[in-house]
Amino acid sequence: MNPAGGFGRRCPKVHWAEAESSVATAEASTQTAAGTAAAGPLAAAMPAPAAASPAPATAAAPPAFPREAWVVLGVLGAAFVALFYRWIWNQHRHSAGSLEDWGHAYVIPGISGYLLWQHRAALARIRPAAFWPGLIPLVLGIVCYFFFTVIPAVANHMLQGFSMILALAGTVLLVGGPRIFRYAFLPLAYLVFAVTLAERIMIDITFQLQLLASQGAWLMLRLIGLPGNWFLVDVEGNTLTVIHRGTTFPLNVAEACSGMRMVIAFFALAGAVALFACRHWWQRIALLLLAAPVALFMNVVRVTLLGLLAMVNPRLIQGDAHILIGTLLLLPALGLFLAAVWALNKAVIDLPATGGKPGFDEGDDVGAPA
Repeated sequence: MNPAGGFGRRCPKVHWAEAESSVATAEASTQTAAGTAAAGPLAAAMPAPAAASPAPATAAAPPAFPREAWVVLGVLGAAFVALFYRWIWNQHRHSAGSLEDWGHAYVIPGISGYLLWQHRAALARIRPAAFWPGLIPLVLGIVCYFFFTVIPAVANHMLQGFSMILALAGTVLLVGGPRIFRYAFLPLAYLVFAVTLAERIMIDITFQLQLLASQGAWLMLRLIGLPGNWFLVDVEGNTLTVIHRGTTFPLNVAEACSGMRMVIAFFALAGAVALFACRHWWQRIALLLLAAPVALFMNVVRVTLLGLLAMVNPRLIQGDAHILIGTLLLLPALGLFLAAVWALNKAVIDLPATGGKPGFDEGDDVGAPA
């Protein structure tokens, strides 16, 4: 056979294969451009996925957000702050004017942001896609915000804050899509702890907590005084009366001693620890349910201790000494709370999951990074 002739017969096949490859490449480029245009501004700022290539011998570094994506996020953040600036300023005034009650509101956004930062590698691998149903919570949140702001009869700072968080969630869902919103849901929900409760709710809850602290401290003081009957104690409403050696020591459980501050702070702490330290939803729910009993029990212990100290030196239950004692008792309260976290984590043994992260249930690793 003539080698030249054989080569000539094979040449048309080679050229035809090259032409098919060029057409396929052009079609793929057209589809990629069309998909990017329809995905939204944040998707356009993200780099296109690289072509398939043999895996390197060493693990590649986690992908990083490009500068264009940060610019888009910065513009959206500035627009959001400008729209809700009035509420943010009012919340700052509430927190600054009552640091002992609402000072934790300053750190809530930082904790929420850190929760997202824990998943930066997973978020960088997701290509954002516009999800138009996200317009529903976005528009609803904005409308509700102005409704609870403009109309005096229903003006309410707490409902304004919840409306703002709803609008923020809608923005994330609209711009990022459901895959990104899956990681952002829990950090967004945690922001509710930065919203000051309505005054009417605070008054109703605080009064009930005052009665609970008074009754609980009365019971503990009675149990302590029974051996030897070395002092007597009586309770009327939110006022305790300790009688020792003919001297009466009245102890009024005021609003500051109701335990409301401790309950609010412990709920915020429980939410953070639940997201960071607990891997399963049932553990997180149990931890939130334990926050109130632990805080209330420690407040009863605090009032009981103040009743005992009143018999030693009445000045110890007044002024700075009273505040110092209450602050020091936060340490054993925190220890008791962390012991509950330890017990919850020891209550279940995680087995390695096939095809997923060891020790995690399907979908449980969103709020608790490994």
